[in-house]
Amino acid sequence: MTVKFYKYQGTGNDFIMIDNREGLLDRNHPELVRLLCDRRFGIGGDGLIYFQNKSGYDFEMVYFNSDGNESSMCGNGGRCLIRFVKDLGLISSQCRFLAIDGDHNGEILADGDVVLQMMDVPTIESFQNDFVLNTGSPHYVRFVEDVRKLNLVEEARKVRYSPRFEKEGINVNFVTRRSDQEIYVRTYERGVEDETLSCGTGVVASAIAFAVSTIPSLSQIQVETPGGLLSVKLQKAEAGYRNIFLQGPAKKVFEGSVEV
Repeated sequence: MTVKFYKYQGTGNDFIMIDNREGLLDRNHPELVRLLCDRRFGIGGDGLIYFQNKSGYDFEMVYFNSDGNESSMCGNGGRCLIRFVKDLGLISSQCRFLAIDGDHNGEILADGDVVLQMMDVPTIESFQNDFVLNTGSPHYVRFVEDVRKLNLVEEARKVRYSPRFEKEGINVNFVTRRSDQEIYVRTYERGVEDETLSCGTGVVASAIAFAVSTIPSLSQIQVETPGGLLSVKLQKAEAGYRNIFLQGPAKKVFEGSVEV
C-alpha cells in the first residue's frame, strides 16, 4: 500500500504527518513507525503523527515516538499538526482537537507562529533540588550554569535510567538562566533516547520550573533551544499554573509517498 506523508518541523523537532482520516493505518504497528522514523532507512523524524477524525472536535492527534510506541503529548508535534491541517485547508486560524492528554485549542497567528494551549499543571514536585512535573508528558528539570558545555546525553541518562524513572521513562531538561524572563533549554527525550533540537512539553516544563524558582507570577518566558526560539505564556493558579500557551514556528519541510 502506498501512503502519502508530509514532513514538518517546529524549532528543529521534526515529525512525519499522515492523514489517517480513512483509518487505513491502525495504532499497533510499532515496527512500521520505527522504520518510517529511521533517518537512514526511512523518512526520518523524532516522531510520527496520525491526523484522524474525531466526533465533537476538528480532529484527533495520535502521536508515536520514534521507538514505535504511542506516546504522551508532544507540544511541538501538536503545533506542527495544527499547521498541517491548516495547510490541508481544513481549518481557518483556530481549532480544537483531542490528544492523549485531553482537549487542546490551537491558533495560527498573522505572523505565521502557531500557538498551542497546553494542559494545566497543578503539581510541581521538588526532587533533589530539581523539579519533576507533567506538562502532557513527564519531565525532569535541572538548572545548570552553562547548558551549552554539558555532556547532555550522558548526564540525562543518569536520570532517565535511575531506579525511580527507568520503568516509565522521563524526559530530562537542563536549563540555564539568561535573564529574568529568558532561559536556554536542552532536552533528552524518552522514546527517542537522545537529545532533540527542541521539545515543546519540555520547554513548558522548564519555563514553569523557572517561574517557580524565581518569580512565581511571571506571565511570559522566552525560551531558546538548539533548534530555535519559543515563547511560553502562563498564569499562576492557586495550585500550579493554568492558561499555559506554547508559541513558535511550525513549517512544512517536504512531502512524498512511501510503500508500507
